[in-house]
Amino acid sequence: MFVTEFHGTETVHLDVPAAEVFDLLVDVDRLPDWNEHVHHVIEQPDGPLTEGVEWVIQLRAMGTRWPCRSRALTVDRSRLLFEHRSCSDDGNPSYVLWSWQLTPTPDGSMLTVTWTAHPATWRPVLADEVQASLAGLGDHLHAHCQPGSTENSLPSGSDSLTEPTRP
Repeated sequence: MFVTEFHGTETVHLDVPAAEVFDLLVDVDRLPDWNEHVHHVIEQPDGPLTEGVEWVIQLRAMGTRWPCRSRALTVDRSRLLFEHRSCSDDGNPSYVLWSWQLTPTPDGSMLTVTWTAHPATWRPVLADEVQASLAGLGDHLHAHCQPGSTENSLPSGSDSLTEPTRP
C-alpha cells in the first residue's frame, strides 16, 4: 500500500506574546533565522504576506537542497492564523499544506503547527523503479545462471522475477 497522504501536529509553548510570534512567522526574510531547513530565500514577496502571495526558499533536508515555492492561503492576524501551501519549484505535483495557529496565554503563547503532505510523484515512480529493478534482476540472473545448475541458479520454482508480487 502506498501512502497518498500523511499528516502531523505539534504544539509548543513560547514565552513570547502571540502577536510577536505571528509577525515572525509571516516575515519571509526571517525564515532562515529560525527554521533550520530553510537555507535561504530565493524569491521574496513584493510586500507583506497576504492571501495568494508566493515566495521561494532553498529548502535543505534529507542531505540535499531544492527550491520550494509557497503560497499564502490564510494570513489572519486577528485570528493569529497563518496557512500556506508548499511544493518543490520543479513541477512536481506533491505538496504540503501548513497551518500555524497561535493562542495567547498569560505568560506568552501556544503555537500549534499542523501539516498534511500529499506525495504524488514518488508513489508511481517508486513502483516503476521496483518493477524495473526486479525485471533487471531477473534478466541478469537468467543471462548468467544455467537452469538446473546448483551454482548461481534461481531457487526452485523461481524461473522469472519480471512480475513482482503485490500484497
